[in-house]
Amino acid sequence: MRKIKYEDLVKSVKAMVLHTATNLPKDALDALNKAYKEEKSEVAKSVLKQILENAELAKNESRPLCQDTGLAVYFIRVGEDVKVVGGSIRGAIDEATEAAYKEGYLRASTCECFDRHNYKDEIGYNLPAVIHFDLVEGDKIDIEYAAKGGGSENVSRATVLAPAQGKEGVKAFVKECISNAGPNPCPPIIVGVGIGGTFEVAAKSSKHALFREVGTKNENPNLDGFEAEILEELNNLGIGAMGMGGTKTVLAVHVEKNPCHIASLPVSVNVQCHSSRHAHITL
Repeated sequence: MRKIKYEDLVKSVKAMVLHTATNLPKDALDALNKAYKEEKSEVAKSVLKQILENAELAKNESRPLCQDTGLAVYFIRVGEDVKVVGGSIRGAIDEATEAAYKEGYLRASTCECFDRHNYKDEIGYNLPAVIHFDLVEGDKIDIEYAAKGGGSENVSRATVLAPAQGKEGVKAFVKECISNAGPNPCPPIIVGVGIGGTFEVAAKSSKHALFREVGTKNENPNLDGFEAEILEELNNLGIGAMGMGGTKTVLAVHVEKNPCHIASLPVSVNVQCHSSRHAHITL
């Protein structure tokens, strides 16, 4: 049984959260630079230039990439042969998240659903963190993190299609979601699509799909081609960078597929803004 100290886990996660708030990852930067070079609209091109300049300023001045510093979302795979000594994994993640958001002067965005009062003085500063656990073989803890802003989350949708609607039904639903979203999620965006499973599995898969490096090929060749089809149709919508019109509305489409019930076809669309703040560490 491998042991990891609680304080080491807190330290590692805190550093990851702080770094991610001010440093856009290479995959997102590369995708934005590619979009800038390929964009046909001069107006959209100028917007993309400003987005890239903002990323450079944030990095050089250690300032948040966006005023919406998001809710902290984690996908954590815990090995069966590893133990955290001195506390729980969930406790370490929450402690690290709160410490990073306070130290980095990042916005506390967690509130009560109805009266909207902020929970920073009750549950904790930007807590609780959203954590999806999975128990796997091995002696390591694998952590994927993203700061998920409200603008992109607000336009995300889920439904259950009839099985006969198939791929074309999925494509139509994704297109409808992005068309209705328009400029609200701060395009150019990344689109995560979860297909199959149950209603909640599809939603979880669509969010996890956003953690994949932007633009990398899907391991399933059939899904890789399907992603390309959807990407082309979404960019043909002409929404463009920040809704100013153009050819680069979407940087990438990432699809995750799961087995589902014979009577249903769940589909979820989760959207990420151009400020795709995500990171991955393994302890």
